[in-house]
Amino acid sequence: MSTPTLSLVWLKERSGLSLLPDPILEAMHAKLQFQEVYAMRRLVLEDTLPDALYILGRGHLERYRTNPNGPAWASSLLPGEVLHLREILIDQPTQYTIVTLTDCQFWVLPKADLSAIAQQFPELIQIVSRQLADELVQTTSQLAFEQERQTVLRPYQVPKAKRGIVGTSRYATRLRQQIKDAARDRKPVIILGEPGLEKDNTAALIHFGSPWRKEPLIKVNCSTVQVSGAELFGRVGGKPGILEALGEGTLIFNNLQDLAPDLIPKVKQLLQSGTYSSIQRDPNSTPLPKTSSARIVIVTEKAFPEIERLDVHLLKVPPLRVRKADIKVQVDYYLALIAQENSLPHRTVTPEALRRLQAYNYPGNLAELQSLIERAIAQAPGSDPLTDEIFWPAEGKKQRFRWNLLNAYPKLRQFLRSDWWPTRINYGFTLGAFALVVGTLFVGPQDRQHNIALNLFWAWWWPLILIGFPFVGRLWCSICPFMIYGEVVQKLSLWLVPRQLKHWPRDQADRWGGWFLFGLFSLIFLWEELWNLENTAYLSSCLLLLITAGAMIFSALFERRFWCRYLCPIGGMNGLFAKLSMTELRAQQGTCSAECTTYQCYKGGPVKGEGQETKGCPLYSHPAQLVDNRDCVLCMTCLKACPHRSVEFNLRPPGIELWTTHQPRSHEVALLLLLLGGIFCIGCLSWRRGWGSTST
Repeated sequence: MSTPTLSLVWLKERSGLSLLPDPILEAMHAKLQFQEVYAMRRLVLEDTLPDALYILGRGHLERYRTNPNGPAWASSLLPGEVLHLREILIDQPTQYTIVTLTDCQFWVLPKADLSAIAQQFPELIQIVSRQLADELVQTTSQLAFEQERQTVLRPYQVPKAKRGIVGTSRYATRLRQQIKDAARDRKPVIILGEPGLEKDNTAALIHFGSPWRKEPLIKVNCSTVQVSGAELFGRVGGKPGILEALGEGTLIFNNLQDLAPDLIPKVKQLLQSGTYSSIQRDPNSTPLPKTSSARIVIVTEKAFPEIERLDVHLLKVPPLRVRKADIKVQVDYYLALIAQENSLPHRTVTPEALRRLQAYNYPGNLAELQSLIERAIAQAPGSDPLTDEIFWPAEGKKQRFRWNLLNAYPKLRQFLRSDWWPTRINYGFTLGAFALVVGTLFVGPQDRQHNIALNLFWAWWWPLILIGFPFVGRLWCSICPFMIYGEVVQKLSLWLVPRQLKHWPRDQADRWGGWFLFGLFSLIFLWEELWNLENTAYLSSCLLLLITAGAMIFSALFERRFWCRYLCPIGGMNGLFAKLSMTELRAQQGTCSAECTTYQCYKGGPVKGEGQETKGCPLYSHPAQLVDNRDCVLCMTCLKACPHRSVEFNLRPPGIELWTTHQPRSHEVALLLLLLGGIFCIGCLSWRRGWGSTST
């Protein structure tokens, strides 16, 4: 294989020696030697004296230097590159290590030959010296510019993002995807959200996840910006502004709602056209607009529709109260972070403490949650798990003045979760007792003095139900015989004729169900007064059988307890007065939204954890969504089904929902007026009878 020749023309036109005079090039060309080096071989080691001048004819090199005070960096070299000319002439070590990335061909001039040419042509050293002087001037100018630039940017620079987006909820997943999408281009970004959501950190994640991550990231707090905006846009003939010094970096307008109103149009112009105007001291002259290469990120707690309509990325950061599924992960993250920063043992939280944290709505969002964790660790030093007693977030209206009886009395919880309540009571006692009462009313004496069942019905059962409302609400409905017989008919009918029961016509039932039960109650009221119902045993028995028949018919048609929720006249009255109760069944909304994915308390389902197998709430009520006691019969199905201990049986001030969450309904008002009118009429009639007998 013959040795390739190097053309003097190629040396003049395509190498780094093109600035040298022809005599010097001809002298060097005459002494050049050909050399081949295989790929991945080290050609030169940094900080050593070179032994020859190398001219790369073909191949690809990499040059790098390891900085002991920082990371290593590298650059590529292509054909025509001249190596070690300056180092040999001024007798200094090489600054870089050079390796071959591919098989390379070099033209080599030994060090002794180059030194001889330098003695023959003294102007060679002068040319190299002038190049070094020009580069020094250029470097000095760049350094001065960079120093001035850093002086402008340093007070606002953000070195890195504090943390990533913590959580696994769909809100956190969507926000991470939006950050990735915004990082792919340089379109402006608007980040909108409530206080305490670390929106500036979201902006930092966009910048440091983009291809321009090595450019500076600047954050300007809009509340401190001058009304003139001089530090942003600069002054004509004065110091450069942040936008001019920033180059292709990213500028964050933090809390745009605090910016002076006169500057909002300038920010809009910057977003829309990428141009701005420096501040002019002379009001009669208009400065020429400048073009900014910076990427703009707006962080705001207030919506700006005129800006959001522009071609921008709009990120709406969800508040923590809708991300309850992320609270456990967020708490673990803060605990690990605090332990690492303060060299403390890693702490955990008890399940009760976690449920308490999940039940809170966090108006201060992530900042408030972190503050709660830090305060709890400060209050309880050591390594023991953090309990719910040391977490004291502000309570919402739904949590005020409540005391969970299930936590205070574990035996009560055990009983209410057992088969005794209410299944064994209903099928072991209620069914037979009700049949006995109805039979006694039919075949026994017809007056209250001689019929124990009639006396029990009107003199004891009815008053006890009324007395029980302020204490236990609709508790009677969980052991009510009307619906027990309805459930029996429902099961028998499905066994005899397997089919799919009808779904509830909710819209029609919500609109007309209350008026239907009001009409039935009115008829019962008239029946009682016109036919002496309370003193006639068989009529009272007929009343019970009619209500039971309604429950049985609608149970055979519709799923669950449609009759109880919408149509039962006794249930309607019970639901009305249950709002006065000093007890309530509720669930922790935060725990339900954070932990639960099956909604077994509402829909039913198999065994899960400590949750039992159930068919779901018979009244289709979710305990976390209840605002009053009207649609809860205290059957405790949700308590049995819940695997997360979210359900609570609370003691509360009587009737508290009447001035907190009460939502009046027209049919309830009509029923209440009917009851008050009936009591008034009965009271007047009794008074007149008593007054007449006294006068006689």
